[in-house]
Amino acid sequence: MRSPFLYIFFLFFLLLGLSGCGRTSVPKPYGYVRLTMPDTCYADAVPAGYPYRFDVSCNAEMLPVRGEHGERYWIDLHYPALNATVHCSYQPVQGNLRELTDDAIRFVYRHASHASSIPEQGYENPEARVYGVLFDLEGNTASSMQFFVTDSVRHFFRAAAYCDCVPNADSLAPVYEYLHEDVVRIVESFEWR
Repeated sequence: MRSPFLYIFFLFFLLLGLSGCGRTSVPKPYGYVRLTMPDTCYADAVPAGYPYRFDVSCNAEMLPVRGEHGERYWIDLHYPALNATVHCSYQPVQGNLRELTDDAIRFVYRHASHASSIPEQGYENPEARVYGVLFDLEGNTASSMQFFVTDSVRHFFRAAAYCDCVPNADSLAPVYEYLHEDVVRIVESFEWR
């Protein structure tokens, strides 16, 4: 006669063997929301009293900025569909072009610790008296691109693009690409009034 312990032992290993033959569960990687970029059209939406003009995307809302120090001609180009904003500031040049330029470059390189690289692209349009530099900040930086333009005598304009979220270059790549095209269009269409 066989022992009941032998049957229990056999049943235990049989159940253990059957339960071990399933699939191994693997954690799923983080997913990102698929972003659909809106179609783009451009128009001159800068008010007539401002000392500059450029083409503004139809997908951007132009909002005047009223600063604490009475800054004039500052605007924000807010992209509601992208949750992004291009902050634009204007300063008259009063013998301080070097300080304004150094300040703009200092703002760019504050992001250097998070940027994988910061390529610069010079820009000049002698007919419109527009000279400047476009900085494309690559990596997980708060600002994806910045630029400044000047006529070297009277006007200085600076802008920086920001997304209102935690920076993640991989997931925000379509937004950065869209904003890059708009910022390049701003620089190329820029004129002093």
